[in-house]
Amino acid sequence: MAEWKRWRAGLRAIHRDVGYLAVGFTIIYAISGIAMNHVDDWNYNYNASERTLQIVPVPDDATDEAAAKLVADAAGKGKADDVFRAGDEVRLEYSDGTKVTAIGAEVTVQEVKSRFFFRAATWLHAAKGKQGWKYIADVFALLLLYLAISGLFMIKGRLGLKWRGAILVAVGLSVPVVYLVASGGPEASGKQGVAAGTQAEPGTR
Repeated sequence: MAEWKRWRAGLRAIHRDVGYLAVGFTIIYAISGIAMNHVDDWNYNYNASERTLQIVPVPDDATDEAAAKLVADAAGKGKADDVFRAGDEVRLEYSDGTKVTAIGAEVTVQEVKSRFFFRAATWLHAAKGKQGWKYIADVFALLLLYLAISGLFMIKGRLGLKWRGAILVAVGLSVPVVYLVASGGPEASGKQGVAAGTQAEPGTR
């Protein structure tokens, strides 16, 4: 009995330390995973915004440089990297992706700002093409596997694997199994993708 207690205490100590090691990885993979799951709802790499404002129309006799400065000042931007002017239209483009377009008295400012954390996290999430990170991600996966398995044996009695733990494990395992059966699995998804691709292509006989 004493040896069993020491073994369980050691298991908890290692579980604790591995949990500490895995915190940073878990946060990155959890947040990036949620972001990637909702790629159809938002762009997790960039935040695009658009605003309009009114200005005094650019005089016809103004030089291209003067026209660009007038529009840039109105938009609260500095000197543009590229300037296009045709009639009453002045278009400014910046290296950060910002576009400012003035037509008559209306100016439209389109800005794109990087979501640095999400870009970095999702970049790390997909290990493909990152030889060094691939092995680091493998180590993290092994740590998670250890946490899952060791957690099964940390508590004894009715709150452990003999009763409550067994029920919760069964519930957790049933979620992916039930969804897999209900959705038809990868075979059903593959058939839908092929059907969608066939409908999108011009018909051939």
